[in-house]
Amino acid sequence: MSSRAASLSGALPRHVAIIMDGNGRWAKKRLLNRVRGHEKGAETVRMVVRATRELGIGHLTLYAFSTENWQRPASEVSALMILLTRFLNSEKSELLENGIRLEAIGDLSRLPEKVLNTLDHIRGVTAGNRDMVLTLALSYGAREEILSAVRGLAADAAAGRLDPAGITEADFASRLYTAKTPDPDLLIRTSGEMRISNFLLWQAAYAELFFTPTLWPDFSKEEYLSILNDYAARERRFGRTGDQLTEF
Repeated sequence: MSSRAASLSGALPRHVAIIMDGNGRWAKKRLLNRVRGHEKGAETVRMVVRATRELGIGHLTLYAFSTENWQRPASEVSALMILLTRFLNSEKSELLENGIRLEAIGDLSRLPEKVLNTLDHIRGVTAGNRDMVLTLALSYGAREEILSAVRGLAADAAAGRLDPAGITEADFASRLYTAKTPDPDLLIRTSGEMRISNFLLWQAAYAELFFTPTLWPDFSKEEYLSILNDYAARERRFGRTGDQLTEF
């Protein structure tokens, strides 16, 4: 563990998920084009990935583009896709050098071919990395993810491959995009909005939530560490009493 990690006051989360919000408002406040806000936000992504790796946190999931974001102006969506491709290519070496495996969740079939090809390439070359998993939620919507899982279970039940009465939480979770990823322990949202916007609705059932007014491009390493310290001070009971926790 790094000296920085050792300076934190308690246990680190195994999985951090972040709703990166506020790029457009950051740009508007500065009378800049919204795309400039996304470019600045990409710098924050780089910082958070590096800090997460340095701290030894095993999983980081970033809500990069939702299914609803396809409704934005075509020019902005196109710019975001170009920025995503550029970011993936620029981070390839760092991912490889730091043992970070890239994954992606969502309806990836909707991504432009160039983006998808780049994403597949980076996922392939980092597939053997074991020190950290960086997951990008792209064209992602939790309701659609849940519906897809339900459809799969229903089809198996209709075909006689599955007893509906015997379906467990584990069975359901195995059909989600995140089947191979532990549920998030900590979910952060920037920009002051206090909702989770169709992100990891099933997986975040017991996540600790932290909402900060800071716009994503202004989110700093110092604030990230402060939030992790706040997380460490919280008592996670999972339905038990505080006294019961001491018995384990």
